Amino acid sequence: MDGLLVDTEPLWFETEGEVMARLGAAWSKEDQERLLGGSMDNTVGYLLSKATRPAPPAEVARWITDGMLKRAAEGRVIVRPGARELLEEIAAAGVPYALVTGSQRPFTEAVLASTALGFPVTVTGDDVTRTKPDPEPYLLAAKLLDADPGHCVALEDSPSGVASATAAGCHVIAVPSLLPIPQAARRLVVPSLSDLSLATLRAIAA
Repeated sequence: MDGLLVDTEPLWFETEGEVMARLGAAWSKEDQERLLGGSMDNTVGYLLSKATRPAPPAEVARWITDGMLKRAAEGRVIVRPGARELLEEIAAAGVPYALVTGSQRPFTEAVLASTALGFPVTVTGDDVTRTKPDPEPYLLAAKLLDADPGHCVALEDSPSGVASATAAGCHVIAVPSLLPIPQAARRLVVPSLSDLSLATLRAIAA
């Protein structure tokens, strides 16, 4: 979701910087890149590792969630080019599809509500015991769709997301956001979702 369907990375950077100010430390783009595609637990742990004024992990997680929910409510979530059109084409064709995100469910639902993007199945960071780069999120999504992971195509923007989908046995289309992703077997790398269509996904799955 973040970085692929919607451009929320600037909002995460603002929020994490705001939280780090409360924790008494600076925040940089390099710090954000370390957390790309990761879980809330990883984010909180990393922020606290840099803190000079520590706080309880649950409180830090709440600060992050509240900051992101506030920014979503302000209408600042931007849908990335090609995302809406591709989802509409997939839905119209009756192809099973799901959202697999490391974000927590409250923020995920806020993003979907603010953008009117819809998914029949959503797997969030709250739904799994091991988040990306572990394959569990994609394996759960395939199970909920009653689909063979080997016949699924995962669209990702982060190295950890690519690793998760690949480990689950999916074909992967990477649309890099902050970090580069190289071409590889069973992986197509494109600059934008605008470069994709349902025909491309079908060809890769075949």
